[in-house]
Amino acid sequence: MPLIAAVRQVFAPDGPLVRDVPGFVPRNGQTEMALAVARTVQGGGALVVEAGTGVGKTFAYLAPALLSGARVLVSTATKALQDQLYLRDVPRLAASLGVPLRLAVLKGRSSYLCLQRLDAAVAHDAAARLPNAQQRLLAQVRLWAQATASGDVAELPVLDEASPLVPLVTSTRENCLGAACPRVAQCHVNLARRAALAADVVVVNHHLFFADLQVRESGVAELLPSANVVVFDEAHQLNSIGLQFVSVQTGPGAWSRFAADVLRQGQGPQRGFADWHGLSGAVTHAVQAVRDLCAHAAGRQRLAWVDGAPEGVDAVAWEAAVGGVAPALGQAHQHVDGLSDAGAPMYQLAERARSLLDQLRAFSGATPSGQVRWLALGAGLRLCSSPLNISTVMRQHMAQAHPANRSWIFTSATLGTDDALRWFVDPCGLSDARTLRVQSPFDYPRQAGLYVPQNFPAPADADHSQAVAVLAAHAALRVGGKTMVLTTTLRAVEAVRRHLQDYMAAVAAGGLEILAQGDGSKRELLERFSTHAGRSGGGAILVASAAFWEGIDLAGAVLQVLVIDKLPFAPPDDPLVRAQTDACTAAGGNAFQDIHLPRAAMVLKQGAGRLIRGETDRGVLVVCDTRLHTRAYGKKLLHALPPMRRLIDAAEWDAALAQLGADAALAD
Repeated sequence: MPLIAAVRQVFAPDGPLVRDVPGFVPRNGQTEMALAVARTVQGGGALVVEAGTGVGKTFAYLAPALLSGARVLVSTATKALQDQLYLRDVPRLAASLGVPLRLAVLKGRSSYLCLQRLDAAVAHDAAARLPNAQQRLLAQVRLWAQATASGDVAELPVLDEASPLVPLVTSTRENCLGAACPRVAQCHVNLARRAALAADVVVVNHHLFFADLQVRESGVAELLPSANVVVFDEAHQLNSIGLQFVSVQTGPGAWSRFAADVLRQGQGPQRGFADWHGLSGAVTHAVQAVRDLCAHAAGRQRLAWVDGAPEGVDAVAWEAAVGGVAPALGQAHQHVDGLSDAGAPMYQLAERARSLLDQLRAFSGATPSGQVRWLALGAGLRLCSSPLNISTVMRQHMAQAHPANRSWIFTSATLGTDDALRWFVDPCGLSDARTLRVQSPFDYPRQAGLYVPQNFPAPADADHSQAVAVLAAHAALRVGGKTMVLTTTLRAVEAVRRHLQDYMAAVAAGGLEILAQGDGSKRELLERFSTHAGRSGGGAILVASAAFWEGIDLAGAVLQVLVIDKLPFAPPDDPLVRAQTDACTAAGGNAFQDIHLPRAAMVLKQGAGRLIRGETDRGVLVVCDTRLHTRAYGKKLLHALPPMRRLIDAAEWDAALAQLGADAALAD
């Protein structure tokens, strides 16, 4: 049967999905997307699809790909979706379609247990120096290591990716011993790569995809030439993730780790061949000089690179401090390179030193045209140099790809505010791609209300966070928790949490738990929030920022009130945003209309998408920003949101809360 006809039958009322997938209902939008994907699979080229929440985009791209018989590579933005595709969606659909296939998942090196590093962590009393909690966790890892076939640390839920134990039992390109590793035959990374090379469908992630384009060592480079269909799900993150890998990044963290490893290796058989303490100390001293210059910027996330130095840093002092790092690294490199034939560890150190010196040279001289430099602070100090977007990288890669008739599918629920999807297409270099927008099948006017308080403090007012907290508390008390507050900054998270605690204490409402980003991992917070939603007489409010605006699925009655504190405009002093603004203006564009407003619309749409996740969900979205009423651009931002019914005033807002509370009471 021709592919188009076969795909149409899959999604028909009497098709295999209705027969085999519980709860499956044919949707016109899903069929429309699947047929567009099928045409692209047949003819080659690129297709960009914005598929609203609930369309069922996963089956819409998988069904044509599987039925085509082509080799398929699917890339996602998150490991969670990788696991969902690998463990559930692809096997379920393949079974329903009767398509035999070999399926593999391939993640980055740090997602797999390194047996050699686990051995090292256990040996030489290293484990005894760990805190007691980490020792107990290491014991669980050792037991799991004896049973696991994949070595994927996601199999061990107690080993959260933020755990300090993870770097001790996984490897990086810097510390992997490669072929010289005594456990190379059992290496989980190598086993995963071999399985991927033999598979018909391989699920990777965007981080791995771009890392592979840069270093050509993670396995995807070998998979791409034989893949006829390449799908990017969660494609809205492609540009931001891609920039992390096409940029050059270095800094005190990488330099300090190198210095520590020089000292550690110098305690082995090569102890007397150099002054290892002196070499390591010279790097450490140079690193501290750079850190001291940036101490004034505590609390900032990024410093723009202005006139040869980060903003607020004396250019002469900066040049002297950074200039002192290169000689220290160079001297260490000279000694470890001379001993590189002594074994893999010394060879690796020499390669790392060479790489660090190359990275450092990228920051000498004037900033090249089309690039932007900045100093990243936050979790660690890093020197960064990046293009403004990934358009050039993507165009070059897609032009060089073989076979020439390869199909490229890019899809997400939020890709643009216009039919051309320019917000996504332009920075990703996809101006020649076909575009399609498929609306969500949800009945938003019936399922959800949108409330924008009119008599509310302006976002810049000192009492804005307090007003947000009082509004959220009022809603949570009416509906039994089930309330999430999304803020635009971590500072606002703390402010709203504090005011919530004060308000709850004042009204003696001790039954509601207040959860905030930072109290635990993302997974832990969502589990606690969901657990509270199923209890009567209690409930929880979750306050969170950027990491929770997308990629979370709180379906059913778990989340019923979603409060957004402010319109999510990018910080105007962000160096990358500033450079993009300047480039847009220089080209004759309107930076606010072309960059800032579309970006805010997309982030707002992503945040709002957390509320309604299924046909039976009910809820209210509150945006506590009066600019939606007072500024001309407010209408454009409102238009970007799902077509929820508008709650005009406080009376309608209270009525909506009362209805949600009544529905919950009936459900109990």
